[in-house]
Amino acid sequence: MIRMRRLLPPLLALVFLILIVAWMAGTFSDRIEPGLAPVPTLAETDAVAVRVVEQPLFESVPASVGAKEATVVSSRILARITAIHVRSGDQVEPGQLLIELEQSELLSRESQAKEQIRAVDARLQEAEQSLKRARELTERGLLARADLDRARSNFEALVAEKAQAEKALEEVRTAVTYTRITSPISGRVVDRFAEPGDTATPGNKLLSIYNPLTLRIEAQVRETLALSMAPGEQLGVEIPSLDAEIQALLEELVPAADPASRSFQVKAQIDYDSRLLPGMYARLRVPAGSRTQLLIPATRLARVGQLNLVWVEVDGHAERRLVRLGREVEPGTYEVLAGVEEGERLLPVPVVEAGR
Repeated sequence: MIRMRRLLPPLLALVFLILIVAWMAGTFSDRIEPGLAPVPTLAETDAVAVRVVEQPLFESVPASVGAKEATVVSSRILARITAIHVRSGDQVEPGQLLIELEQSELLSRESQAKEQIRAVDARLQEAEQSLKRARELTERGLLARADLDRARSNFEALVAEKAQAEKALEEVRTAVTYTRITSPISGRVVDRFAEPGDTATPGNKLLSIYNPLTLRIEAQVRETLALSMAPGEQLGVEIPSLDAEIQALLEELVPAADPASRSFQVKAQIDYDSRLLPGMYARLRVPAGSRTQLLIPATRLARVGQLNLVWVEVDGHAERRLVRLGREVEPGTYEVLAGVEEGERLLPVPVVEAGR
């Protein structure tokens, strides 16, 4: 009796374990017989044709943001910079004073030119009187013709000297105006390359300015794509740093290819966006033809594990097929890469298969 009591707990545990295994194996559940569920007759179903669409293709081309209206400000004369009134990022208007150069030397030259003109004027008046007297004396026969010619030559030389002095004065006055450098356009200062106290030399850049209202997209497009483009075409542009996509209007296609890269430069106009700055990286979406897509609705698709199944109407019967899907092109519609053909009709998914 004691021996039976010792064996009872292990036996009960074994029986319990056997019952658990049988339950997990589905012994106590209704079994689904192997095989396919009966397919509804075609008269009871609505078949859907495989849809065919032409999907446009695009090639993403590296591009950058550039300014159509941009300028570099430099000096026309050699002079020391006394003041710079703007910094990077400042907004400027046409005619606004940007830089002042030292003008003391030029003002001194202007004063000297004025004094020279006054001196020449005095000598010219004297020469004019002398010429007048020489003419009168020559007419009376009291002065030789050679003396009259000398008086006339002296007068004409002084006239030429005065004209030269006046020209020198005009040049100095023009140089004085160059000491005040103003903005040629409306825009924003990109950078300044000098500071007060530096010497400005002709041709060396002092400031760079661009007009933010004239920003555009510039890219090098390979010739096979560029030759199919035309001004006025709408293009998509991605700005990765802003995580944004904008539209651009093809404005210019440079009619000469770069022999090194075999590409054409294209320039596309964009709307003003305060977030865009010159030099920013962009991607221009250039049309690259199209391809045919086969589309099926998700309601005609059954997923069994990793498999995708559809039922196709073939000679009045339903034929089950495996299909390979692409991406979901729109909500509830998938692209089919293989398994069905254009024009084939899809039947509803059998209830049993849909529930698996």
